[in-house]
Amino acid sequence: MSQSSTLAAQISAQLTSKGLVPTQSWLTAFVLTQRPTTPLPALTQTALFRLLASDITTSLSPSSTAGFPTNVHDTSVKDRRLNQGPIVAQVLAIEDMSKSRWEQIQAIEALERGEGTRGREIVRVTAVEENENANARAVNQGGGPHKLLLQDVQGVRVYGIELRQIEGIGVGMSIGSKILLRNVSVARGVVLLEPGTTSILGGKIEFLHKTWRENRKAALKAAIEANERP
Repeated sequence: MSQSSTLAAQISAQLTSKGLVPTQSWLTAFVLTQRPTTPLPALTQTALFRLLASDITTSLSPSSTAGFPTNVHDTSVKDRRLNQGPIVAQVLAIEDMSKSRWEQIQAIEALERGEGTRGREIVRVTAVEENENANARAVNQGGGPHKLLLQDVQGVRVYGIELRQIEGIGVGMSIGSKILLRNVSVARGVVLLEPGTTSILGGKIEFLHKTWRENRKAALKAAIEANERP
């Protein structure tokens, strides 16, 4: 076995232990861009970072990664538990169900003005909280439960509802974030998210995140207008 093949196998084993099984083509392409003298822990961390920033429908092995069942959307099934897994999914959209659409628009506009909230106080979020995630957390502190649009490695999309608050879930999270689901329940075609079955791995797909942020306010306004039509 060549040195690159051995290295690829070692990195793959480390990623698989985290529930992430990359395709052979993704793994080979990654190893070819790395210096063979780099320590394995550093290579593994770099591989994990890049994998979490990737589209799992192309970077993870569909034959080795569990996904949602093909009939996951069946609303006639009152309740069932998905024992296969773990299931890796990426977040394509998120909404705070505790806020009306107008309240969500106002929060977005406050962020655009560089304002956030700390408790009941309006504060500026500029130099102190420069990055986008910090700003989003400041504007959207609290709230929930949240509704997430999830996509698995096969490209199957399904909504998930946060039953209890889960650390890392909020409208400030990055689109493309990866979630690991173990023994989750599905009720009437909706995945039920709880702390004991849902782990946030992180990550971000830049172009999806940018597009969603840019279109989010317009989508909320369109939904309001649609509901107002006679």
